[in-house]
Amino acid sequence: MLTTVVGSYPAQPKKPQSIGSKIANVFGSYDQYIPALELAVEDQINAGIDIISDGQVRGDMIEIFAENIIGMGVEEGVPKILGKIRPANYSPGASDLKLALKTAQSISADFKYPNKIESKLFKKNALNTNFKGIKGIITGPTTLVLSCRIEGFYNKDKKEEIITDMAIALKTEANELQNAGAAIIQIDEPFLSTGVADLNTAKKALKIITEDLNVPVSMHVCGDIGKILNDLLKFPVQIIDCEFAGIPSNINSLEQEYNGSKKIGFGCIDTKNKDIEKVDQVKNLIKKGINIVGEENMIIDPDCGMRMLSRDTALLKLKTMKEAVEWL
Repeated sequence: MLTTVVGSYPAQPKKPQSIGSKIANVFGSYDQYIPALELAVEDQINAGIDIISDGQVRGDMIEIFAENIIGMGVEEGVPKILGKIRPANYSPGASDLKLALKTAQSISADFKYPNKIESKLFKKNALNTNFKGIKGIITGPTTLVLSCRIEGFYNKDKKEEIITDMAIALKTEANELQNAGAAIIQIDEPFLSTGVADLNTAKKALKIITEDLNVPVSMHVCGDIGKILNDLLKFPVQIIDCEFAGIPSNINSLEQEYNGSKKIGFGCIDTKNKDIEKVDQVKNLIKKGINIVGEENMIIDPDCGMRMLSRDTALLKLKTMKEAVEWL
């Protein structure tokens, strides 16, 4: 079974230390997040993760897009929609993805020739367990809109129009990530489990983003999915990724609703708990998933992002997860 991460990793920005970096900092060309990204990639590879991320080290999943998409902004820490939403002038994520892939290739020969899997074939074919690659990550259009204060251009009551425009803007980002070398695109939609999102609108928005992509798409939805899993399995993506360690009831929902139509991103590490899981604990949870969906339909990952954990804790959790998979 392949292992991956949901995305974020404990960020450790590095202040300039060498004379060259201090001079670069004076001229505004030093990037303190590059060392953090490189460290996140190194840790993931050292933990044995197959499909890595860039660690999302630059900040909040909402603000990174609100600061770049035209028509949006962040004022005093509050993300806002201020005008007509249009694609960003440049990709917020492509350069970091390229750097992460380059870093991975310098560490491990396994990443030197990243595989590509066409999404049309993905439903039928099990992923090669030797697959290595990097995922591009996008905050979903429904989550972005519902996380923002709407102050300009749009009627606040017409969320479908805003979410549609957001999806069109994010489609450009998805294409940029694919062109930058992403083997999988992940779309984060945590708001779908809250009860405040219109699932039909969210599904239409995902179709806008995904319809022309040639790589598999994963949709990550954290929280209790008991009431919505049947709907999620109808979204135009190849992977539905959810948390099963921190919310054990999601296992029951999976057993009741799973129909074989998707791969399952199986969260088996509780990222809200600082305690390190035992290998047997993780292994037994994964076995429950296998009994429901089959090993060929499982992709193993933590429940959610790991940003709020310490680096040592995050690394140990990833190593425990990988060890559990290797025992199976």
